[in-house]
Formats: sequence, C-alpha cells, structure tokens
Amino acid sequence: MMLEIRDVKKSFGGLTVLDGISLDVEKGDVVAILGPSGSGKTTFLRCLNYLETADSGSMTFDGEKFDLHSTGKRDIARLRRKTAFVFQNYNLFLNKTVLQNVTLGLTSGMGMDKKKAEAVALEMLEKVGMADKLQNYPNQLSGGQQQRVAIARAMATNPEIIYFDEPTSALDPELIGEVLAVMRKLAEDGMTMLVVTHEMDFARNVSNKVMFMEGGKVVETAPSKQFFENPEEERVKEFIRKIQNL
Repeated sequence: MMLEIRDVKKSFGGLTVLDGISLDVEKGDVVAILGPSGSGKTTFLRCLNYLETADSGSMTFDGEKFDLHSTGKRDIARLRRKTAFVFQNYNLFLNKTVLQNVTLGLTSGMGMDKKKAEAVALEMLEKVGMADKLQNYPNQLSGGQQQRVAIARAMATNPEIIYFDEPTSALDPELIGEVLAVMRKLAEDGMTMLVVTHEMDFARNVSNKVMFMEGGKVVETAPSKQFFENPEEERVKEFIRKIQNL
C-alpha cells in the first residue's frame, strides 16, 4: 500500500469538518473525492500535505508513518518532496513567466542547476501543451492555460502522488476539457492522484476509485464502476439519481 490514511479529524472552532476520515491508496490509483460543498473534501486534502494541521490522525506513506497533528518541519519538507498540490486558483507567481513558474521549485526547492531545471520544465510544459508560452506571464493566459502550467509545475518535481483540489471549478465550461485531458493523460501514465472534483465524467471514466464524503464523514468508498452502477449506501444512490437527472 502506497498511502494509508487513518482517522483524520479536524475542527474549526466548534464545527467538526473532518470526523475520522480513512482511505487506502495503491500506487497508480486515481481517487475521485466527491460530495456536496462543505463536506470537508478540500480540508482533507490540505491536511494530507500539512497545509492545514489536523487535530488527529495519521498517514503512512511508502511504509513510513506520519502524525498529521504533530510532525516536525524537516519531516514535512521531506514528505512534500514526494508530493505535489494543484490548487483551484492555480497559485502561479504573477510576476514570473511560465518557464520561471515551473523552474522555481526545482532550483530553490530542490537545488537543481538552472540549465537542467529549464530542460525539465520545458519537457513538462510540452506534455501539457504549453511549450509555446514560455515567456508569457500568467495574466496573459486563459484560466485553462494557467491550470495546465500549474500541473506542469506539479509534474516537474517528479512526485509520487499529486493532490488536485477542484482543478476545474474556477474555469469557464469550455476550458475545462483541456485540463481534464491533461489529467487523463497523467492517469494513463500511471500517476497516483487524489482529486477533489465535481466532474462526474472524470470520476466515472478516469478514476478507478471514488470516496464520497458528507458532513465530514466518509459515506462510501468503492471502485468507480461499482460506485456509479451499484452503490451500497442510500445517500449515494440518491446522489447518483440526482446527477443522472441533470
């Protein structure tokens, strides 16, 4: 097992946002995390990368156990070198070019020399169809193009797993397809991904596992085909009926 997540809990004030979330992830899994807004999906993802500190819970990554509540900065940095995070709003540096946005994590974060970093960045930007925009700045790009640059940046560090937090929700509908196509190619290449999404076609056709959350709890986790065709929980059956009637 590549990733074993156990009993993650998180509250903000008196509001319980995560109430004992557990998930197993095999290498090469693409896990779609579904559920209504406010169900804790984004908070869960952020806790896994220590962007939020969980109140309790653990994560075993490649056989090494990490406490999600109290882990030292050095261990967090080491863990983050194995992972990458793609944000809903891209989080690109607006004062840096496309090429600089992708190379920065390689040169400053990993100590790679500039020439090698630029070669890696170019290779990743070619994969996402953005190699012709190297000297452009983010404000010269569409939302879909910015998100593809963000995915190239995530891929450049050669992570073992990429976390995606609603990567298409800030995009105009006609731009969503270009980002999902890049993610589909990543899945075909064997990248392990945890994806918080509202894109049901992606969840059904690209992911191999679905976790459905509501009210900070896991309602059901199942292989994607089973989740959409033969779910066990009544709440999931209701969800499937509603999206099929859209």
